[in-house]
Amino acid sequence: MTRSLFGVRDYRHLFGAQVVALAGNGLATVALGLLAFKLAGPNAAAVLGTALTIKMVAYVLVAPVAGAYAGRFNRRGLLVSLDVVRAGVVVALPFADQVWHVYVLVALMQSASAAFTPTFQAALPDVLPDEKQYT
Repeated sequence: MTRSLFGVRDYRHLFGAQVVALAGNGLATVALGLLAFKLAGPNAAAVLGTALTIKMVAYVLVAPVAGAYAGRFNRRGLLVSLDVVRAGVVVALPFADQVWHVYVLVALMQSASAAFTPTFQAALPDVLPDEKQYT
């Protein structure tokens, strides 16, 4: 009989990290909209549109590559490193005073997010050895 997923300590920590990361990513997207308005004023829609396009392009380009390499690195260390990169970008957002700064920060943050997802998924079999639990 399989026990509850949340009965596995490592899974609880991994799940909690994913929830915090997703919440932070959502809040960073809202902050991005406010920053675009602050920097571009009436052109904020164009800046935000470009930033969100960069966000999607970075995800589409980085996620498959990260998925291919997720098994070659220490997953825990990689997940922590990617979260540190994303946190660093969020800390740097208030200091962006040019539109291109926003674009670079968005590309960095979304690249780290795109690498986080397949690494997280690849870590599930390590944390939950019973295949029935993670399928």
